[in-house]
Amino acid sequence: MEDIEMNNDFPGGVWPTMITPFTDSNTIDYNALESMIEWYIKNKVDGLFAVCQSSEMFFLSLRERAELARFVKKATNGRIPVIASGHVSNALEDQIVEIKAIAETGVDAVILITNRFSLPVESDEITKRNLEKVLKALDSKIPLGFYECPFPYKRIISPELLNWCASTGRFYFLKDTSCDIKNIKAKIASVKGTPLKIYNANAATLLQSLKEGAAGYSGVMANFHPDLYAWLIKNWKERPEEAEKLHCFLSVASQIEKQIYPVNAKYNMRLEGIKIGLKTRSKDHYDFSDTNKLEIEHLHELSKLYSGRCIYNGID
Repeated sequence: MEDIEMNNDFPGGVWPTMITPFTDSNTIDYNALESMIEWYIKNKVDGLFAVCQSSEMFFLSLRERAELARFVKKATNGRIPVIASGHVSNALEDQIVEIKAIAETGVDAVILITNRFSLPVESDEITKRNLEKVLKALDSKIPLGFYECPFPYKRIISPELLNWCASTGRFYFLKDTSCDIKNIKAKIASVKGTPLKIYNANAATLLQSLKEGAAGYSGVMANFHPDLYAWLIKNWKERPEEAEKLHCFLSVASQIEKQIYPVNAKYNMRLEGIKIGLKTRSKDHYDFSDTNKLEIEHLHELSKLYSGRCIYNGID
């Protein structure tokens, strides 16, 4: 493998879980992807999670996963950091091959999937043992992170195991999907004084987690109104009353995740002026009804009202 020089400085803030646009012939639409990247940056995101479940990584070949990560890293041109996952295999040996392939794309960190190292019935000891094997096989210069991916099953990393991981000095990022403020608080305490930062994927618990010391937000809804999450994270201390009201909206708005995702996110991108098809590999976009479209249109209008209000109040 070539010498790897990656950025270990991961800013707090908004890290969208990027969706993948496809052409009618079911290949990655890089023209749409480039437009999406510019839209994310325009809307004040702090980093991009380029290959994840939202990106439909379980439906992409390893070549596609690597090309996707490489393209996003190149298109950002150093303006914001880019992280990527992509080890979807069951066998550790295959995962190591996948992780190395993603690392060679030049992304700023490779994100490990917490459910890939053990079965649901297996203990943290098994997870740790398999994780040690992976770490030993990787270049120690590769910055790493974790993602509590819900598929094929959700494995929430324990504060104790996270503490051990943080103590290695190799981990910098955790996308937390526990949706449990007590669990998040314990994790934040467990990594205190280490480079590892915790990014909450859950809108309802986001504000409380920020108060407890979470670094930011990395979730689905950053594909709908990332600027509002950016405002909240930047201003919750100085403008607490407005932040509370905005947070209520973001919490309720996040229920749209239960709609047909990521088709609905692609439709929202259309409303933003991005030329993107609705085709996905994980869902049938023909199931996305006119009523579903209307719901996204209403959310889009409300988001713009809140966005305008934030700018009007002098907090850009």
